[in-house]
Amino acid sequence: MRDFAKISRQQKKVAPNKVKIQRKPLDLKKYLRPLSFVIAGLAVITLGSGILYGFYRALTAVSLFSLKSIEVSKTKHVTREEILGLGGIEPGKDLCRLNLKRVGEHILQNPWVETVRINRYFPDTVSITITEREPVAIINMGFIYYLDKKGNVFKVLNQGDRLDFPVVTGFSEEELTSDPKGTKEALETTCSLLKTLREKGAFILADVSEIHYDKGYGFTLFTASGALPVKVGSGDFPAKVERLARIYRDLMVQMPSIHYIDLDYNDKIIVKKS
Repeated sequence: MRDFAKISRQQKKVAPNKVKIQRKPLDLKKYLRPLSFVIAGLAVITLGSGILYGFYRALTAVSLFSLKSIEVSKTKHVTREEILGLGGIEPGKDLCRLNLKRVGEHILQNPWVETVRINRYFPDTVSITITEREPVAIINMGFIYYLDKKGNVFKVLNQGDRLDFPVVTGFSEEELTSDPKGTKEALETTCSLLKTLREKGAFILADVSEIHYDKGYGFTLFTASGALPVKVGSGDFPAKVERLARIYRDLMVQMPSIHYIDLDYNDKIIVKKS
């Protein structure tokens, strides 16, 4: 019998299932060629920009329109020197390079200046037109300020400022901050009352030393002579002042015996005697 155990088994080798791929070398020139064009283009642009910037600097360094004449409108409270100092304007500057908006903003920093208009006239002139604020009263809000005819609190009083204005009381800086709209309306009403007093009859603004405002009631005037209270309320000022003007001189004769005058009625005046 055959000894099958001694018969060696021969296994067939199976060829591996692989495909050999031949890799081609990477052609860097193919990718670098477009990049070189981009770099060259950027270099040309940078060089051109540098040339243009240098030309611009050279051109702007040459002042073709040098400022020679500065015209400033007539003012009462701000001097020409103060205006030019704030605006930073002086002869010799390049007229083309003056930033007129910035100059105007600097001039407006002076509290007396309400509006400013600046015009440039070639070849060598600048014109500055100033509108100043005009005080109509002094308002006591902790500090003493001027009040203009539009109801704007605009300047702290300093030594040498005029004091011959009626004094407005009853307002505060806290109210101006916490309720700016309501306070501004009340200040505008104050100016309306002041205007009425300037324009009406025998009872004139010179007879008033103080105008007191109360948020709940309205306005009370105090006369320059004797500090007599005259209650006006909050509206219809022309009619009320006209009624008082008719009898004011007669009432002044009786002033020592009068406690207050109340105008806050439609068709009458209440005179309260002591």
